[in-house]
Amino acid sequence: MINHTVKFNVEKDNITEARKIIESVYNALKEKGYNPINQMVGYILSGDPTYITSHKNARTLIRKLERDELLEELLRNYLEK
Repeated sequence: MINHTVKFNVEKDNITEARKIIESVYNALKEKGYNPINQMVGYILSGDPTYITSHKNARTLIRKLERDELLEELLRNYLEK
């Protein structure tokens, strides 16, 4: 067993890309009349891409990132504000 904390580093470019993707997907879901928060939470929890609309390529965009990357960006944004 590991008895020490492992440090996790994320490159700055990935953060910028994740933020852009989250914003694009959010806007696409909103335009289609969905509750973007509910839909994105469903996707993050289940991994099922059908929670995300294909409008404006949102489904393709969100699948460019791992779900943990999305969660990390959301948490970072929440805690830094």
